[in-house]
Amino acid sequence: MNLTKNRIARMIDSTNLKPDATSDDIKKLCRDAKKYNFGAVCVNPCFVSLVSDFLIGSDVKVCCVTGFPLGASTLETKVFESKNAVSNGADEIDMVINIGALKDKKYDFVKKEIKKVVDAVGKVTVKVIIEICYLNDEEKIKACEIAKEAGARFVKTSTGFGPKGATDADVELMRKTVGPNMGVKASGGIRTIDDAVKMINAGANRIGTSSGVEIIEGLKQQKLLV
Repeated sequence: MNLTKNRIARMIDSTNLKPDATSDDIKKLCRDAKKYNFGAVCVNPCFVSLVSDFLIGSDVKVCCVTGFPLGASTLETKVFESKNAVSNGADEIDMVINIGALKDKKYDFVKKEIKKVVDAVGKVTVKVIIEICYLNDEEKIKACEIAKEAGARFVKTSTGFGPKGATDADVELMRKTVGPNMGVKASGGIRTIDDAVKMINAGANRIGTSSGVEIIEGLKQQKLLV
């Protein structure tokens, strides 16, 4: 793949999920996203309306996390939170699975949870955060298979709040599991252009990062084509 500046920018979900993020912080996130033509801005539910209004007229999508960051809220809560985010202007939902349920091998429940969210938001893209740092390889594969069966469009590595973020080995395993037609989003600890390229080469087609500006500026320094 020819990794031009614009192509990588469109893969970036520029993110601010900090608990102390202010409205001014989120507005800056949106201004930068429009300036660099990022694929999406990813925020907590309380900021979706603000972001949706701020991004009117741009190509930048509004992404909202739900069940975040632990994945331990009830199925009904995740469904409501996701529908509410869409009603406030979200174009994409990044939902966290119930990690304990997966580790308990309650696969039917995990699938039901994802499918309920997918069905609730209709055509809106759902990315399933499997929080890969807590899973062994068998569990990683199973989580990806379940997300695919439930109709999600992406699997995502991490919340960024766990003890470890994305690795190229995990992204490669996820891509191998879901095949070429489902999205893989790498997130957590991706701060430089070298980090981003490593994840893309491993199979990611979306990058979740709070360092989007630094990544694109790094591309400029390497003089990649626009």
